[in-house]
Amino acid sequence: MLIEKIPDNANNSARMEFKNVFKEVVPWLEKIVSEYKCKIEKKEWKSKYNHYVVYDYEPFCSDGFEINITISSKEVEFLNFVRYLYEMKVQTIKHLNNCILI
Repeated sequence: MLIEKIPDNANNSARMEFKNVFKEVVPWLEKIVSEYKCKIEKKEWKSKYNHYVVYDYEPFCSDGFEINITISSKEVEFLNFVRYLYEMKVQTIKHLNNCILI
């Protein structure tokens, strides 16, 4: 998971990009984004095998695609909190998957 901060001086807001989001976490992330006064600017499915294949909608067979979501907010604190919640969610999922394997 890679998260990038992108300043957007034209709209006096900040953007943050979440790369390679788990498919199962997307609905949860969309809900959190709307709760904390943020906006989804872009959601794309990018092929892991062909860098030029990018969809702005979920493909029929989404295996082999990584999901990238860009969110924005006028308050950077909201973006940081959404990032924190997302990181904790991913960490919890990884921990539970490790517990299942044991």
